[in-house]
Amino acid sequence: MFLTLEGGEGAGKSTQIAALARILEAEGRRVVTCREPGGTALGERLREALFATSDEEPAPAPEAELLIFNAARAQLVREVIRPALADGAVVICDRFTGSTVAYQHHGRGLPRAAVDAANQVATGGLQPDLVVLLDLEPERGFARTGKGRDYLERAGLDFHRAVRRGFLEQAAADPEGWLVLDATKPEMQVTHAIHQRLATML
Repeated sequence: MFLTLEGGEGAGKSTQIAALARILEAEGRRVVTCREPGGTALGERLREALFATSDEEPAPAPEAELLIFNAARAQLVREVIRPALADGAVVICDRFTGSTVAYQHHGRGLPRAAVDAANQVATGGLQPDLVVLLDLEPERGFARTGKGRDYLERAGLDFHRAVRRGFLEQAAADPEGWLVLDATKPEMQVTHAIHQRLATML
């Protein structure tokens, strides 16, 4: 099974992935966790190149951003995700194509067709069995994380509000494939809701 967690800055994806992995492993399941961009040697180098951008440097062009994220994704799908799925593991990924649509299409304004085409090349058509959206207003997310840590977090609130709308639009268009949860709820309550949904699928 392939599960992805999506959401804006400070939504708590890493916390939920760690909690879900512990629960599923306690049930005797093999779990592989990964993150985007990253999860492979190449992906981590690309991640560092993106997020090491300083205040003095211009942010990556939207087109470059789209291609760098998908280059890292292509390596992750081939090297980690597909082999783990073939081996019967539950794969939980921090971000996937839902983030690209939200950030690069809704946030940056790139054409949806171009974003979808790049995603298709990188994934070879692989789609999550379930996407969990941890929904949170950007203001509350930044209150959790602090502002200005990387070039995406330094983007304005209008950008991050557009990203949030992008996530919610995707979820509304595919209610069976997306589970939307309020990320302001207690952590264990959110974990339980995700696990309940997974239990009906596994």
